Amino acid sequence: MFGFVFVESGLLVGFFLPGDTVLFAAGLLSAERASGVNIVVLATGALVAAVAGDSVAYATGSRLGRHWLERRIARGRLNQSHLDRADVLVQRFGWWAVVSARWIPWLRTFTPIIAGTGRMPYRRFLPANLIGALAWAVGLTVLGYFAHSQPALRYAAYAVAGIFVVASGVAPLVGWLRRRHDARGRRARQP
Repeated sequence: MFGFVFVESGLLVGFFLPGDTVLFAAGLLSAERASGVNIVVLATGALVAAVAGDSVAYATGSRLGRHWLERRIARGRLNQSHLDRADVLVQRFGWWAVVSARWIPWLRTFTPIIAGTGRMPYRRFLPANLIGALAWAVGLTVLGYFAHSQPALRYAAYAVAGIFVVASGVAPLVGWLRRRHDARGRRARQP
């Protein structure tokens, strides 16, 4: 789970991962006595992974710059609209954008990179990163832990988690197939 949180927070390939669901489900699992998962270790590890992921994303954006992102968009590897929305959020709200982006899956991935490319000072970024990770990673894990005592909520959460985990694998596959189909259609229409 820690690697999952890190990838979603820090690497562009993680924008489709359902981190919220995984954190909540991990909290539910830790409440099961037989699981052997300690909630303190789980929440602490999730916090460290989330902070480290955003820090890596910030450093990537800061080091590689805006042109690196634009090349990835030109090659079709990134969605321009996701990048534009994250850019507007960071420009308009700055520190608060980094904190609040944790709660929106694709923004969670793009916002720290945009903060880095936009040269947001790291001394401003780090506290926002810490507060956002604390609220998101620790908050959802602990919420899942306490939700375990509510049987109806527990079973519904497991079902929702399963659906989102499967959907996070199917969605990129469908996107890839669609892009491949569109590329074949364009090649077929060319003289």
